[in-house]
Amino acid sequence: MCGDFIVCLDACVLFPPALCDVLLRLAEHPRLYRPVFSDDILAEVRRCQMTRFKKPYTEQQADHWRAEVLNAFPDALVTNYQQIIPILGNHEKDRHVLAAAIKGQAQHIVTANLKDFRTEHLQDWDITAIHPQSYLLTLFEHSPERVTDCLRKIARDRSKKGHEVSAEQVLTNLRATVPQFVTEVARDLGWELD
Repeated sequence: MCGDFIVCLDACVLFPPALCDVLLRLAEHPRLYRPVFSDDILAEVRRCQMTRFKKPYTEQQADHWRAEVLNAFPDALVTNYQQIIPILGNHEKDRHVLAAAIKGQAQHIVTANLKDFRTEHLQDWDITAIHPQSYLLTLFEHSPERVTDCLRKIARDRSKKGHEVSAEQVLTNLRATVPQFVTEVARDLGWELD
């Protein structure tokens, strides 16, 4: 695994803030993979941010999030993928994700909706769908120090904003979306979690 391994991130892994933060930070220099996504994926994240949070984002906050992501990953936005959509056989609502992955030359689609990306619909494109938990475990196995540093950096950044947070708490915040990852990382690092 190297930093040029291309992964398409589905909206369902970009919407949960704690999961998104870890995934995108692991794609920052020195990156463990190169993310790709599309306008359709980012639009779906935006809709979720404005409707599914306890305290929904305003339009301005959602637009700011998008601008920050595109600024941090200027080569991640896949375009001109729409013409591929009609020939795809996966779940209709997620064909745009597979099309973006194909156009972006991704090897994986990281998604929590594995049922919408069955092997028979991906194999002709040499793409596999992988759950974010499995992908994070693979990254941790490949580069435990980089993943641990990422958790510590998130904690430092949040603490600078006046919310004293430990790396252990950052890991705990991932429990709702990737519980096995949390358990295995905590065990390997000897961290006691709440």
